[in-house]
Amino acid sequence: MTFIYASYFCILFSENCTKNLCSGNRLYFRGVFFQFNTSKMRLVILEDYNEASEWAAKYIRNKIIQFKASADRYFTLGLPTGSTPFGCYKKLIEYHKSGDLSFKYVKTFNMDEYVGLPRDHPESYHSYMWNNFFKHIDIDPCNVHILDGNVTDLEAECEAFEKKIAQAGGINLFVGGIGPDGHIAFNEPGSSLVSRTRVKTLAKDTIVANARFFGNDLSKVPSMALTVGVGTVMDAREVMILITGAHKAFALYKAIEEGVNHMWTVSAFQQHPRTIFVCDEDATLELRVKTVKYFKGLMHVHNRLVDPVLSIKDE
Repeated sequence: MTFIYASYFCILFSENCTKNLCSGNRLYFRGVFFQFNTSKMRLVILEDYNEASEWAAKYIRNKIIQFKASADRYFTLGLPTGSTPFGCYKKLIEYHKSGDLSFKYVKTFNMDEYVGLPRDHPESYHSYMWNNFFKHIDIDPCNVHILDGNVTDLEAECEAFEKKIAQAGGINLFVGGIGPDGHIAFNEPGSSLVSRTRVKTLAKDTIVANARFFGNDLSKVPSMALTVGVGTVMDAREVMILITGAHKAFALYKAIEEGVNHMWTVSAFQQHPRTIFVCDEDATLELRVKTVKYFKGLMHVHNRLVDPVLSIKDE
């Protein structure tokens, strides 16, 4: 007898099955039993990058406000770098400047950092976060946690980072982006799906992809990085993955329509109890028409997560 572990949207098969072939979280279909994942995996499809960025920012805003953070109870937020979250950060800055959102009682943990790149280098993730987000909001610098790729003992730095997350009570919401090959943080194809924060040697494809930030000079691109592991992100109470652009469409297909595979590390989040994939139309180009229609049909449910948009002015 064959069992296949599948994400919840295998309901796509259900119209071809009769009720007496379904039992609990199992589905019998053409000689195969499908074992359903009962987690809440959502796919939110927006028109374009700007709409996806705004939806994600509204979701983060509502989560922070609903948490009712205080000096004794901080909201912990995992954050990515790169071009994908940039629009989301811009909207969060707008919310702060309008007086609708505060980061006073928020602690952040960033996903990764290059090894050997000075903190003040314009392409370090430390510089990215401060220039594009942190210096524009009211977060206490003591509550910002970014891996240090310039320490003598890199492994000790990774272990300390995991301890800091634990001491903060874990991550409430981990926001991430992915590469075209489906990697999250620097967990590239072949990474363990239970990995923790560690030192990672970067693949040639990653170095080539990042060369545009270093004047297209491969020799200037760091070859190593510190990164949270897939397991580190999976430990978060909730995960939101931002995926935009046609160049990431195949990765979204692998994450949503195929099984869990360590060659596509983003697929691991099919198994997380609370995952939200937020994407634009271009990123859905490799998905089945039926899959897209199914999730678009749920947008009235998903939009309740961001409507109404909460404000600290109303507290």
